[in-house]
Amino acid sequence: MDKRTISFSPPDMGELEEKQVIDTLRSGWITTGPKVKKLEKLLASFLEVDEKAPAVACLGSATASEELILRMLGIGPGDEVIVPAYTYTSSAAAAIHAGAKVIFVDSQPNSVEMDYDKVAEAITDKTKAIIPVDLGGVPCDYDALFSIVTSPEAKTQFRPLSASEDDDELTKLGANIQQKLGRIAIVADGAHALGARRILSHWSGEPEGGERKERKVGSIADFTSFSFHAVKNFTTAEGGAASWNLPFNTAEDNAVMYHWFQLLSLHGQSKDALAKTQVGAWEYDVVAPLYKCNMTDIMGGIGLAQFERYPQLLARRKAIIAKYDEACDALGVDHIVHFTNSYTSSGHLYITRITGCNDEQRREIIQKMAERGVATNVHYKPLPMMTAYKRLGWKIEDFPNAYKLYNNEITLPLHTKLSDEDVDYVIQNFKDVLKSYI
Repeated sequence: MDKRTISFSPPDMGELEEKQVIDTLRSGWITTGPKVKKLEKLLASFLEVDEKAPAVACLGSATASEELILRMLGIGPGDEVIVPAYTYTSSAAAAIHAGAKVIFVDSQPNSVEMDYDKVAEAITDKTKAIIPVDLGGVPCDYDALFSIVTSPEAKTQFRPLSASEDDDELTKLGANIQQKLGRIAIVADGAHALGARRILSHWSGEPEGGERKERKVGSIADFTSFSFHAVKNFTTAEGGAASWNLPFNTAEDNAVMYHWFQLLSLHGQSKDALAKTQVGAWEYDVVAPLYKCNMTDIMGGIGLAQFERYPQLLARRKAIIAKYDEACDALGVDHIVHFTNSYTSSGHLYITRITGCNDEQRREIIQKMAERGVATNVHYKPLPMMTAYKRLGWKIEDFPNAYKLYNNEITLPLHTKLSDEDVDYVIQNFKDVLKSYI
């Protein structure tokens, strides 16, 4: 077999994306404008959160989306946010940016999901949010999460924010949401999971034991952040989005929250640039010294093209996963399960574990695959192993399951630029390299 060069995760761009970018450049409008607004509406419809009013805001990144969500919830100093130890730094960093204390919990023994029993144990009267991660595109067990936050024990411990007439409007908004919610918020990190679905018995606003129904990630949790980074299934080069589906949603509530996403992402300016172009609408106010993390129309245009192609992109990922599953099952290699009767993954990462190997041997396998032209990766090095989080006092010894998951993990390339021949090449070389290890 002739040597090939297999990149790990290149963006899949084509003529549709090129045409959208050129059209945007020629239009004379390149910052947040009509293409971003159109993309927000398309995503709201796709995620099924548009029943009462658009409930999606496109922003500069998933990290910015998560941080703005937490700030709108009034979460800050003195509050605690529960985060899995086995995730990328953005899941935790956004909470730290908001001033909250991150409380890590371990993984399940043989799953990338959080240990839900440990989540329940970690709740205190300071807990304001749980940030579950749909790692690799597989939606986590939201039934378990909502059972935890709606339990009598958790609701009794919950202490909603209160605000006085003298407080600023953002604090009042957070207090209002927390008081109406009456429980810990589920703020999902859906960075990998656009298009993922799960069958549930309850979700935000629905009682446990209701009719089981398939819901898309983005319309399950109270809030969800998505990433459109260059390596993601759906990309706008950089960028992301926030969606919300609160149990007390009304069109008025959604309009208020959408307005606050605009304020928070555009310096606290009461009108965006597009609104100011209307005749006589030049004047604006700055309601607070806020942040700058909006999405541009160049990015929005790329997103419109990606949206048109996305069903085909997801189908191609599913076909590649089927070939990887067959090969790994034959080898006896553990791997992430993307499709079951309970959920449908977006197929973002193909995570494998080489049972019996240690960290040193895993590194050897990655090096040997690279020498054969195949780029692989590791998802993830648990956050308590990282310098920044060790400085906050976290120790990997307290998260044995997360370390065990990391210790022999290898992620195979999974993207829509792979041909069938490329996939066969990856599989054959993976088999050849693993002969010495399994």
